[in-house]
Amino acid sequence: MKLVEKLFSVLILLFGVASLVHAQISLDITKKVESGGTPIAIAPFSGGAPEDIAGIVAADLQRTGKFAPQPPNAQANYSVTGQASPGGARGYIVQFQLSDAQGGALLNLSFDIPANQLRPVAHRISDLIYEKLTGEKGLAGTRIAFVAGGGGNWYLVVADADGQNPQVILRSGQPIMSPSWAPDGSKLAYVSFEGRRPQIVVQDVYSGARRVVSAAPGINGAPSWAPNGQRLAFTLSKDGNPEIYALDLATQSPVRLTSNGAIDTEPVWLPDGGIVFTSDRGGSPQLYRIGAGGGAAQRLTFEGDYNARPAVSPDGRYVAMMHRRGGRFYIAVMDLQTHQFRVLTSGSNAESPSFAPNGKMIVYSDGQRLAAISTDGTIQQDFALRGRARDPAWAPYGR
Repeated sequence: MKLVEKLFSVLILLFGVASLVHAQISLDITKKVESGGTPIAIAPFSGGAPEDIAGIVAADLQRTGKFAPQPPNAQANYSVTGQASPGGARGYIVQFQLSDAQGGALLNLSFDIPANQLRPVAHRISDLIYEKLTGEKGLAGTRIAFVAGGGGNWYLVVADADGQNPQVILRSGQPIMSPSWAPDGSKLAYVSFEGRRPQIVVQDVYSGARRVVSAAPGINGAPSWAPNGQRLAFTLSKDGNPEIYALDLATQSPVRLTSNGAIDTEPVWLPDGGIVFTSDRGGSPQLYRIGAGGGAAQRLTFEGDYNARPAVSPDGRYVAMMHRRGGRFYIAVMDLQTHQFRVLTSGSNAESPSFAPNGKMIVYSDGQRLAAISTDGTIQQDFALRGRARDPAWAPYGR
């Protein structure tokens, strides 16, 4: 019990020393480490649209680490051309073509969109190009959620995956923690300290409608959505010890899944309905796994004396975590099939990992800013934020 209370106190203290002046939130990716990429020539889009569509596409593709955008007349394996012309009802018709080095058309598509959808359609074009050339789904059109601020002003923010277009969906005078996306990307569950006590809230991202789903005595912490979107797993201490519970959102009936004298917390779901969670039942925080109905726990991690804050990849093969060695915290990832363990980050204060919906990148925080790294450690992205940012959560592919 005391360890979890101490954890909450430390998190609140860390947030409390930060401030976000006038809610001016600005995210920009400022650094990327890569080792080359396939040359792709991208010409400016004609038509006079107010957004630099070609520039957005180039930046999106460059961030993947797999492409090296070039000027329009440079030698390249592929080329992109297009235009964005005014259309009906004050909108735009955006057309683009992806061609190979011999001039053969690989994609030739158009979109009839409102004027305020120019940036989203640029991300859509990026993802279409990325998927056509790699066979993998892209991330340009996805979003991230994170918690910003502190010192009496707390903000739950949703931004595009390139750090642009940040939207504050909740302002609070009390701490906000642990946002978690519903599988369809329409809702966020999180911990709110409104009323100066922890409670778990589910909020619709689009309408802003909120619902308190757990306000039990003691700890209400670390919510995580089941793959079917019908249940939440979280930590409750209402029976005297922090344990893992699953709540059916339709019936509002929580079911206890663990029963141990140690602290069990931070549950995340596997695609098969099982749960990975953090427990100190072995003497130090480590990751364990239980089945969909609870039962005996299987220890997963043995590297180092501290592994916590698990995140499961969308395909269920990998688990990312906070890993401590030498008194410093890193993001590590483990293959649940082969048990291969890899430390990804080189910093000393990495926390709160979250997988991208294609499983290729992990977003995390160092306590002050956000960063992302590929699951093989070869691509890194840093985000610049005016104010502190913590607890990032990468949204799933959704509506």
